[in-house]
Amino acid sequence: MSTVLETEEHKALRAAVAALGTRYGRDYMTSVIREGSHPHELWSDAAKLGYLGVNLPEEHGGGGGGMAELSIVLEELGAAGSPLLMMVVSPAICGTVIARFGTESQKRQWLPGLADGSLTMAFGITEPDAGSNSHRITTTARRESGGGWVLTGRKVFVSGVDIADATLIVGRTEDARSGTLKPCLFIVPRDAPGFGRSQIDMELHAPEKQFELTLDDVRLPADALVGDEDAGLLQLFAGLNPERIMTAAFGIGMGRYALGKAVEYARTRQVWKAPIGSHQAIAHPLAIAHIELELARLMMQKAARLYDEGDDIGAGEAANMAKYAAGEACVKAVDQAVHTLGGNGLTREYGLASLITAARVARIAPVSREMILNYVSHQSLGLPKSY
Repeated sequence: MSTVLETEEHKALRAAVAALGTRYGRDYMTSVIREGSHPHELWSDAAKLGYLGVNLPEEHGGGGGGMAELSIVLEELGAAGSPLLMMVVSPAICGTVIARFGTESQKRQWLPGLADGSLTMAFGITEPDAGSNSHRITTTARRESGGGWVLTGRKVFVSGVDIADATLIVGRTEDARSGTLKPCLFIVPRDAPGFGRSQIDMELHAPEKQFELTLDDVRLPADALVGDEDAGLLQLFAGLNPERIMTAAFGIGMGRYALGKAVEYARTRQVWKAPIGSHQAIAHPLAIAHIELELARLMMQKAARLYDEGDDIGAGEAANMAKYAAGEACVKAVDQAVHTLGGNGLTREYGLASLITAARVARIAPVSREMILNYVSHQSLGLPKSY
């Protein structure tokens, strides 16, 4: 794919990550999924090469880059058939939030490990009864007399809790002045008493498992709070914008992988006088898929640049648009790839069928396309809300 808008450093990073991804590939990821394991080897190698922490500050062991660089890493790994979904959560969301708003102690404790892969963090925001409505989050944090916190509530669809050393939990604290609840972020260690998890039985074939969490009077020290108690949504969206950018990278990478398989097949599959790729009914849909993936990447690059430049408002709009565009492009590319291969598209040999379900992740999570359309209609177009 074209990289005309990227620097020479970005092009070099893209090529290097692509080489790593190719060494592992889809067969590796499929075997990991079949064994019910995790891609520890790929995660470790990506960490050793500095890819996991490329967005984190140099003074804390990172590469000193930003979302532009981290999105390249995830996209290229995905294009090779071996995406690391926990990159969306651990370095992108949790690492970014701690780097921007954490105390010096929190930065020293977590960032070097997140950068070198020795520590992993999960992120819990969605709740069973809240869904896309973050204003209905009921997980509450109560301050104790000694300065600590007590968390009570439930979370659902939390990725990778089984391998995470801690989970960054979105709770709500009461504003003493107004009595209203405001969002705050807390680091909850995996072995905290009262912090329970149960795996959700998913049809999704991925190494990253999904969990429901229960927080039953989980007691935390005062320094479990990340950032300012009064910052609220500012800190929350500092993590959600990178999440959307990285989900776009995840979708674009998967779409590229599927498209590459379809193009290779269409070039060589011959049942009449010429390969099937010479027929416009096959060629044109694949060309459209390529165009839509390229357009989604352009918006992702814009979102990453705005975020890295500190324009949170501009990045919010672009990140939502990038996530929407990438999700749609990914689903269409996978669908067209399977259709191009016909019956072979549903065989294990070609490895595309499992992507039919996986591609929907880019549409559904971390925010549905309908909520993105709400955001654009309200924030970008100034239309009134229905809710």
